[in-house]
Amino acid sequence: MTDGETGRTFRLAYVPGVTPAKWVNVWTERMPDVPITLVAVPAAEAAGLLRNGGADAGFVRLPVDRDGLSVIPLYVETTVVMVSKDHAVAAADEVSIADLVDDEVFHPLDDAIEWTAPPGLPASTRPATTADAVELVAAGAGVLVVPLSLARLHHRRDLTHRPVADAPQSQVALTWPADATTDLVEDFIGIVRGRTANSSRGRTSAAPRRSRHPSRPREETGTAAGTETRAERLRPPDRADRP
Repeated sequence: MTDGETGRTFRLAYVPGVTPAKWVNVWTERMPDVPITLVAVPAAEAAGLLRNGGADAGFVRLPVDRDGLSVIPLYVETTVVMVSKDHAVAAADEVSIADLVDDEVFHPLDDAIEWTAPPGLPASTRPATTADAVELVAAGAGVLVVPLSLARLHHRRDLTHRPVADAPQSQVALTWPADATTDLVEDFIGIVRGRTANSSRGRTSAAPRRSRHPSRPREETGTAAGTETRAERLRPPDRADRP
């Protein structure tokens, strides 16, 4: 039985580029008695970590092997190209894949973009990680196409980035072991989906407060036979009715 199931802690994995702070803050406010532990994991290892019980839920990049996992797709990221500041691309507001045809484009082993046809010229090497590829870009050896969040994560003063309009995009998803959908997992799903603390689907919803005063019965306004309406009761008598 995991810590998440006992209520002692909730373990949340996340891949590089994902910033879970806003969801963690909501969790801390709503679940002060259940600490949340963040587990940073390389993108290629996230699914295995979840299947092996290393975390209760996690943010991963799609596509992911869904065997044994439940997945909720979340948001799609803008794709950008990272270049040195003196690169010709730096003068443009936006580029296309065709604009990179003469550049060596690095495809690290942890590439977050799923390419059907890699753009640009084949690079002389395939870096092990995105961080290694960024170092090569800074050295002027080529360019790197990544989700915007990874460009921000690996920001350097000597580099810049521009959107690539027609490049594939990376999508982030929330996932967890399909056979371990615990109450705490359900609570976290509700937070990610934007449910309020008082949502009828949340376990932490406050019970409705009872009024101190019994509600007054509604005054009938119907016109059924034998029933006098309020308007009829308040209407002044006709002249013929006056004594």
